[in-house]
Amino acid sequence: MRRMALQRLRSAGGLARSLFIYWRPGRQRGLQRLYQPFIQPGTVAFDIGAHLGDRSAAFHALGAKVVALEPQPGLAKWFKRLVKPPTITLLPMAAGPTKGFAEIAISPGNPTLATLATEWREKIGERNAGFSQIRWEQRLQVAVTTLDTLIEEYGEPSFIKIDVEGFEAEVLAGLSSPVPALSVEFVSGSLEGSHACVRHLSRLGEYRYNVVVGEQRHFRWAEWQTPQAVSEWLNAGAEQLPSGDIYACRSDHPLLLGSL
Repeated sequence: MRRMALQRLRSAGGLARSLFIYWRPGRQRGLQRLYQPFIQPGTVAFDIGAHLGDRSAAFHALGAKVVALEPQPGLAKWFKRLVKPPTITLLPMAAGPTKGFAEIAISPGNPTLATLATEWREKIGERNAGFSQIRWEQRLQVAVTTLDTLIEEYGEPSFIKIDVEGFEAEVLAGLSSPVPALSVEFVSGSLEGSHACVRHLSRLGEYRYNVVVGEQRHFRWAEWQTPQAVSEWLNAGAEQLPSGDIYACRSDHPLLLGSL
């Protein structure tokens, strides 16, 4: 009984921290500025690993038809409380290389941390100090779909955000066509997954890359980089940055027309 009470207390504290990080005043304006080049009114946007819905809210504010995936029931409830528009499609699913079911591991003290990546979960605490105290104490069986399946049902997205704690390459493995733009999270200590994402995108088409550090809302580089350049950056340790997101734009994207 006491253990359950402590777990609920840790979960409440972790949720409060996440609410402050993702929904603090002014953040939505910054997110909308960041995503505006990728989303035009009426286009489709996928939010894979929607968590508390801050990105979905920004996509919707820009006029996108949003399809959000969040397999954790607790976070999905908060998503519905925080993101009011009924036109957003929220699916209680994860994404992966194939359709089916899988076990997701959840950290009760950090409820926005959940992963299907078993090997990543077992090793990341040793490789990244920020994860050294994370305990993956909960398990949940969840339905898994693919990006290709979502595209068949909802149409090609103008942007896909993927934030799934070490499972990004597996999610991209379920994509067989080059979408206009997307982002994948990178984490220090598991950059091999980022390399796999770049390799897969290069097989699909010609892309250029940029980076957003942590929860910042601006790009790190003035010029978008080639696959070779971003791979070399990853090989050099990604500037020892703890985490962030790698953004990929297809070479014919309007954002790049003036920079290539």
